[in-house]
Amino acid sequence: MFSVTVRDHIMVAHSFRGEVFGPAQRLHGATFVVDATYRRPELDDDGIVVDIGLATEQLKAVLGELNYRNLDDESAFTGVNTTTEVLARTVADRLADAVAAGRLGEGARGLTGITVTLHESHIAWASYERSL
Repeated sequence: MFSVTVRDHIMVAHSFRGEVFGPAQRLHGATFVVDATYRRPELDDDGIVVDIGLATEQLKAVLGELNYRNLDDESAFTGVNTTTEVLARTVADRLADAVAAGRLGEGARGLTGITVTLHESHIAWASYERSL
C-alpha cells in the first residue's frame, strides 16, 4: 500500500457537554496540526498516489471552513461534542467528498482510503480512517 500525507493546522474555539470533560466544558481554544494521509494499492499512471498540490489545496479549503470559528456556533455541530475524534471524522468525510467531486484530479479516483489525524499536542492525537 502506498500513501502520501499532507499537513496543515486549524485554530478553533469550542466547549463540551458532560462531566467527563471537566474544565473543558467551558469555552476554550484548541490548535490542531492536521495530517491527511491518502492511500492506494498501486501508483497511478504518473507514478504518484495523489497530486500533492491538489491534496494540500483541498486540505486547506476544508480546514478553512473550521479555522478561527467557535464550533459551538456552527450548525453542522449542533448537539455534538466537537472532540478531536469527531473533528478528524468531519475532515476525513469532507476530504472524501472532495475526492468524489474530482477536486483532487482524475488520478485520485484510484485512492482507496484516507486517514485524518489531528494532533492536539506533541503527546496526544486522534485519527479517523475511512475507505474511499
